[in-house]
Amino acid sequence: MVRATWDEALSLAAAKLESIRKEFGPHSLGVLTSAKGTNEENYLLMKLARAALKTNNVDHVARLCHAPTVAALGSALGSGAMTGSFSSLANSDAILIVGSNTTEQHPLAASYILHAKSRGAKLIVADPRRTRLAELADLWLSPRPGTDVVWINALLNVIVEQDLVDRQFIEKRTTGFEETAEAARAYTPGQAEQISGIAAPDLARAAELFGAADRAAIVYAMGVTQHAQGTDIVQALANLALATGNMGREGTGIYPLRGHQNVQGACDMGALPTVYCGYQSISSPAVRAKFEDAWKAPLPEEPGLTALEMLWAAETGRLKGLIIVGENPALSFPDSSRVLKALKSLEFLLACDIFPTETTALADILLPAACFAEKEGTFTSTERRVQRVRKAVEPPGEAKAEWEWISELMRRLGHQADYPSPASIMAEIASLTPSYGGIGYERLAAGGLQWPCPSIDHPGTSILHTDRFPQGRARLRPVLYAEPPEMPDADYPFILNTGRSLYHFHTGTMTRRTSLLDREVPTPFVEINSEDARLMGIREGNRVRVETRRGSINAEARLMDALPRGNLFLPIHFSEAPANALTAQAIDPLSKIAELKVSAARLHKVIS
Repeated sequence: MVRATWDEALSLAAAKLESIRKEFGPHSLGVLTSAKGTNEENYLLMKLARAALKTNNVDHVARLCHAPTVAALGSALGSGAMTGSFSSLANSDAILIVGSNTTEQHPLAASYILHAKSRGAKLIVADPRRTRLAELADLWLSPRPGTDVVWINALLNVIVEQDLVDRQFIEKRTTGFEETAEAARAYTPGQAEQISGIAAPDLARAAELFGAADRAAIVYAMGVTQHAQGTDIVQALANLALATGNMGREGTGIYPLRGHQNVQGACDMGALPTVYCGYQSISSPAVRAKFEDAWKAPLPEEPGLTALEMLWAAETGRLKGLIIVGENPALSFPDSSRVLKALKSLEFLLACDIFPTETTALADILLPAACFAEKEGTFTSTERRVQRVRKAVEPPGEAKAEWEWISELMRRLGHQADYPSPASIMAEIASLTPSYGGIGYERLAAGGLQWPCPSIDHPGTSILHTDRFPQGRARLRPVLYAEPPEMPDADYPFILNTGRSLYHFHTGTMTRRTSLLDREVPTPFVEINSEDARLMGIREGNRVRVETRRGSINAEARLMDALPRGNLFLPIHFSEAPANALTAQAIDPLSKIAELKVSAARLHKVIS
């Protein structure tokens, strides 16, 4: 790597991208946008891919977190986003929290949940680990990882059998109830107990607490979505909410908790291979014609590759060039040894980030980025709230806000991109995106606005689906349990679960550079059930080796009574012990998310 001017770097980037496009075709190129970038930057990267590079190969990290939410809720409700606001949770009478360590990972949401609890709301927490919120719950369900469809269907079974459904809501506002209820009959609490490990009486009680509540809400996070059956699990939760009429009212609805500060916005901006901004389908000739007219360019018709599919294509030589902005797939994507091989197979890799990462080390061109405090723009929060991002300090050195260099790169590729400011980009977004139609910087100066906000006199929408769904009626759909692709056996007897811990965030690119946070958790660790550890002669702090069919890592043992026997939990933050060296690339066929919560593993004490 040698230093270059911005002019040299962008000229070389444009030349390489154009050369690859001409020799191998536009589908040999791809773009991974950033959930840490602004709406404006994600929109421009999406536009760069489609209008300048002529490919729909554009995706981002939602493929590893809430792609099942977009797919399932989009199909069931017509909108793949949170249906209410956090403040609405405070007015719930019952809250079902699934696969979310909310107090540690989403403390703002947790504060509203705890307020509801103080009012007398019933809390039902479903999580294999006994989290702090599980300890405060009225009922804690500890399912075997990968069995969520089973026990959620069992709740629906009980709700139907006890006639806790909302018949009026079902008849007026939904389709598919009878088929879905019939499919759920196979999942009795007794049968569900055998598969999920949750006692049948607890399943019956959970169904009664949820079904009898006047206002019930469902909160979930990556413990639901990061499965090879993630889309079906989200659909099962939607079935539960719709069957009980818990939609479109204060204190009701479905609340997916997003991770990155703008992963919702990146999805909204069309950083996905099948939709433009506002989830407008690339398959619709009318929609495509609208964008072609606005962008003054012919656009590709063929759906693009997802993030994982792009890397597989790179591995086989079909994808030749890739732009990666603000993401670290070398560490964050499953089966990292395969990912590294794929990234090294590329003819050209352009990366942009605020710090060096395992991914930027492989780049042919590396561009210095500006962080959120060093640029202007907007973010969209997990509750659909579009808010201003204001520059507090200048970017260091030669770093630039991404919207500046993306615009310049588009011009060098022969596409018009004259944007004097992020405000002008948002104006273009609003003109093309009905749900953002009334959003602009002048209005945002007074505070955030929740989409849909279709016109400048619209106040924004706190609660979705109050009187109708975008497609008219909501859709219940039967979902059937499928065993995870890889289950424990005699050789690999443990279930390995991966995720975040309190003091670090994702691949540690930022938090491990923060001395106060790194001081709290400076070394990799794996959580082990205390009894399992005792039987293996493992003590607190011992070095252990965790191994799967993909690879192995060494970490410090942490003994936990809160973790069920037969389970291991490994944080994803440590490059010296990369959790994704162990995970597989089995994917959900509907949303193409990877299975990150269930891998068969074995454990050994390291003899020093």
